[in-house]
Amino acid sequence: MNNTLTTLPLKIKLSLLFSVIVLLIFSIVKGMVLIEAIPSTPVTRWTESICFLLFLPNVVLILRYLILNSNAKLHELEIFLEESAIISKADSKGKITYVNKRFEEISGWELKEVLGKDHIIVNSGVHPKEFWTNMYKTVIKDKKIWNAVCTNRSKTGELYYVDTFIKGEFDTNNNFIGFMSIRQDVTDIVETTNEIEKKNTYLEHAAKIIRHDMHSGINTYIPRGITSLERRLTEDKMKEIKIDGPFKMIKEGLKHTQKVYRGVYEFTNLVKKDSILNVEEIDLKKSLIDYLSSTVYITQVDIDDLGTISVNEPLFCTAIDNLIRNGLRYNDSDNKRVKIYRVDNEIYVEDNGRGMSSEDFKELSKPYIRKEGQKEGGTGLGLNICISILEEHGFEISCNKLEKGTQIKIKIK
Repeated sequence: MNNTLTTLPLKIKLSLLFSVIVLLIFSIVKGMVLIEAIPSTPVTRWTESICFLLFLPNVVLILRYLILNSNAKLHELEIFLEESAIISKADSKGKITYVNKRFEEISGWELKEVLGKDHIIVNSGVHPKEFWTNMYKTVIKDKKIWNAVCTNRSKTGELYYVDTFIKGEFDTNNNFIGFMSIRQDVTDIVETTNEIEKKNTYLEHAAKIIRHDMHSGINTYIPRGITSLERRLTEDKMKEIKIDGPFKMIKEGLKHTQKVYRGVYEFTNLVKKDSILNVEEIDLKKSLIDYLSSTVYITQVDIDDLGTISVNEPLFCTAIDNLIRNGLRYNDSDNKRVKIYRVDNEIYVEDNGRGMSSEDFKELSKPYIRKEGQKEGGTGLGLNICISILEEHGFEISCNKLEKGTQIKIKIK
């Protein structure tokens, strides 16, 4: 109310004040006469009449201003809708009576071409009969606003998509007299969504190949082959023909590949629709040591007792391993170290490297982003995937730059 009064022109404010004063005088005089505090005389009657005559034009002036101001605002709203939305009107038989410029621009049809025609001119044929039956029922019978994303076809034959709102118009006797439609062009959104869904289909197929077809090679055929060789070649024979070293490397490589495969398997499971993260209670220190056992940098990692935690073991270890490798890779120290410890419900991964600020962390967390001038190579995906894994668990991750190095904090549930 106060905001409304402050925006009124001075002339209207004075008229409003004068009207209040006149009405107050009229009320006092009339009230005194009614309770017989003073007698009704020509003076009191003249006072009442003069107050009424003074009050009336001021009220008319105020009402006129309010009506004109309301009309101006309605006109402003109408212009806004005309320029921002796709608008069309039709009579009770569905024949077009009006379309705006936005309709003409997106459909390719001009007003003079569509007058008296049905909206079938933009019908793509994509939607079934039931789709439009529901629209007519909602708008005409139920007298409600109908909303859906419609696939339309332009004059040149191209499909476009509009988020459509349709309402019925009724006369004073509640007889249906026509339709009014307001639409927003959502073609870019729909096409992007369709493209994502298509790529998700490809991704699901690739994930299926990884989960099932690669499983046979990594977890069945290669292990069987190694076992068969071990039965045929004794340890002494391997040393004699000098393949004991390479054979050991093959076995360790297979063990590492199987660990990586477990992480990939669990990660690709998340691609599936309505997937649920598989979690179990694990001894975190033991799991990390086992995961890092085949790496060359395990001796550079100090792991305190981390207690137990309910996580997806392959994915969580993959995420922590990424943080460890980053801490060692972006590190110019002579003695590169990473320390992992826990304080209550927070796990910390600290390194003695170059250090990364929270602002850098936020920027580098985006996919395919790498720090300008960085000498090390990479895809710019590792940190983004790591954070995605931790957030999938419902954990929060943040970063602080230390005097020497970086501190990553993982707040668990």
